[in-house]
Amino acid sequence: MRAPFFIGFITLFLYSWTYLIIAACIGIIYLIYKAKTEPLKSVFISNTPLYHESATRLAQRIKNKEITSVELVEAFIKQIQQANPLINALVVDRFEVARLEAKRADMKTQSVAPEDLPPLHGVPCTIKECFSVKGLPLTSGLMHRLNMISSTNATAVQRYVDAGAIIIGTTNISELCMWMESNNKVYGRTKNPYDTRRIVGGSSGGEAAILAASGAAFGLGSDIGGSVRMPAFFCGIFAHKPSGGLIPNTGQFPYAQNGAVRYLTTGPMCKKAEDLWPLLKILAGPDDIDTGCVHSELKDPSTVKLKELSFYSIRNGPGGIISRVHHDLKNAQSNVESFLKKQGCALEVIEHFAGFKKSLEIWSSSIVAAGGDPYAFLMGNQQRSVNLGLEIIKYLLDYSVHTLPSIGCGISDNISRRFPKRAEMFLNQGKELKKQLLEKLGNNGVILYPSYPTPAPKHNQPLLPPFNWVHTAIFNILEFSVTQVPLGLNSEGIPLGIQVASIPGNDHVTIAVALELEKAFGGWVPPKGSR
Repeated sequence: MRAPFFIGFITLFLYSWTYLIIAACIGIIYLIYKAKTEPLKSVFISNTPLYHESATRLAQRIKNKEITSVELVEAFIKQIQQANPLINALVVDRFEVARLEAKRADMKTQSVAPEDLPPLHGVPCTIKECFSVKGLPLTSGLMHRLNMISSTNATAVQRYVDAGAIIIGTTNISELCMWMESNNKVYGRTKNPYDTRRIVGGSSGGEAAILAASGAAFGLGSDIGGSVRMPAFFCGIFAHKPSGGLIPNTGQFPYAQNGAVRYLTTGPMCKKAEDLWPLLKILAGPDDIDTGCVHSELKDPSTVKLKELSFYSIRNGPGGIISRVHHDLKNAQSNVESFLKKQGCALEVIEHFAGFKKSLEIWSSSIVAAGGDPYAFLMGNQQRSVNLGLEIIKYLLDYSVHTLPSIGCGISDNISRRFPKRAEMFLNQGKELKKQLLEKLGNNGVILYPSYPTPAPKHNQPLLPPFNWVHTAIFNILEFSVTQVPLGLNSEGIPLGIQVASIPGNDHVTIAVALELEKAFGGWVPPKGSR
């Protein structure tokens, strides 16, 4: 019982007495929850080749008339109907519309030459629920938005559609996309397909879960602090956080404002590394709406030579109140280091990188300094600010329409805004860190860094301590390109993985490394399945 309260007292020292009350409540809730037992369940995926092939390969098979889009869409719908009752990843479906679109795609296959068909022709995908999808809800997990229906597609969604993709549904998120467990009062909790007792991450957790369960060929997520990378890590798939400003964020809720428009990134998620680059090319480029998105020349991953890269393997996280890195992840990272050495790559192992010590403060201060609506105002759907003190009481009485992490985010945001000088200090530290890393990495430098201190934790465990997500968040402020790479499963059948990061504009470099690591370590491994 002492450990949760000890974390609460540490947090008290760093922030305020208000958080102690929340931390104490969290400790009690966590201890009660921990006492409960739940049987281990995992998703079963058949050996049907369609569930194990890349989106790129599936599109080519449709174009070659080896399979039809109708067959493919039906196969994925069948898998969703088998897996989703277990994991609650897909929250809104458009199966009937998708079936009609698949029929139209097959008609087009018969009348158009293969080379003239779009790159994702007839291939089904899913979309994170915080993106506008015409005719579907756009709640972002907020009860106050239950009646919000999108009239248009978000820019990134439309680019998938224009490339021939067929959307079969939208997936679960954390409330307002601001917590690392995909759970909200609108759709409930998403569970990990490898072990339903564990989290899927957030806020793109539904996307990662449905893809890992082979419910779609690829997907779309967004990331302001690790929201595509943590879910991809916990669910054993690939995801890419692009360089800041590479892909428009237009059509999301909530939408980043001012300087934060480049911290928030839209990115592809998939089971196979070979899909990352084609998807990124489809998504990239300005839309003349998102002011943070600028034209950037995309280079080709095939031009990257592994031996010409310099790798910096940072083995440990920031330290302090952030948990230590689990031995399973250290072993996996060590295996990557050994592989790179055998390839003749330059490698520097760094046990602790001092520049990342204040990752939490740099991220939170940068978000606050960017301005924009207070979180409590977003909780009120930008119509009013939620009374957070009252909301705590309502939560304890099981009357609140908000999740506990969301209330905590609101309080943390309010506190941070009261100390602008402190925020400015850490904002400057972030700028200095970026300058330091740009000089150190140059054009060919690559960072290997843990995605999180442990493999996917049990539900609610991330509440104590609540800041372990900073392993991913620091790269948003740096605007670096980062690819999340799976590295197989541990002895319990839970995914392992690592972040591969580089300077802005080096998206082709991190994806090239991901392709090589997939060859060496196998990439996505299906869940073992419970029968």
